[in-house]
Amino acid sequence: MHLLLPPSETKRDGGSGPGLDLGALSYPALTDARHTVIEALARLSADDAAAARALKLGAKAAALELARNRALQSSATMPAIERYTGVLYDALDVAAWGADARARASRHLIVHSALLGLVAADDPIPAYRLSHDTRLPGLVLRAHWASRAAAELAQLEGPIIDLRSAGYAALGPLPDRPDAVVVRVVAIGDDGVARALNHFNKKGKGEYLRALLAAGPLPSSIDELCAVSTALGWPLRRCAAAELELVVPGTLPPR
Repeated sequence: MHLLLPPSETKRDGGSGPGLDLGALSYPALTDARHTVIEALARLSADDAAAARALKLGAKAAALELARNRALQSSATMPAIERYTGVLYDALDVAAWGADARARASRHLIVHSALLGLVAADDPIPAYRLSHDTRLPGLVLRAHWASRAAAELAQLEGPIIDLRSAGYAALGPLPDRPDAVVVRVVAIGDDGVARALNHFNKKGKGEYLRALLAAGPLPSSIDELCAVSTALGWPLRRCAAAELELVVPGTLPPR
């Protein structure tokens, strides 16, 4: 089973790994595509004003983020699952995991980066700034990544559980098969109606994955995943052919 996550705009500094080595990353078929994006980002980041506009950075954030991008290939690396911060990753709270949960993450988690495409949880990556909708010189990220990432996803064996946001899902559509499904996060209101969440969407995904990975070996089928998740207090059910509905406990939709 593969759990497919979005990245985060915010990232942790530092790391104990050496500089970025594209040859050390999973999904080696994406190496050339990664080179192309890195080169385009370097061209963009050479111009302070243009880069700040394209990356949607305020004056305070620009200095940090542009320095990260300019040092992209020489700065220290750390595992992708530890690099990202923000609502989803803060809820995951990787630092608090036991050894078994961390090992499961290594086997099952995939992050979809705008910079590097698909990366495994333990792939060593640097801090960087690039979003799915950033306009790079001479490069449209959606057109660049979509078919390449989709081809890699199609080769994965076993269920694919897609927890990406829509923008990142567009960078690599799921294969058209029964065991490749999108998760829609909802809360049940006082009226009994399921409603999609906004802020709690990311938090709910992080907390759910933390509970799932801590509980034991991951299921091997969608039906089993629904049963295990529901038993953990996270009701999960099919709501369409290629869609699951995850109910976040203890939350109400915004009014």
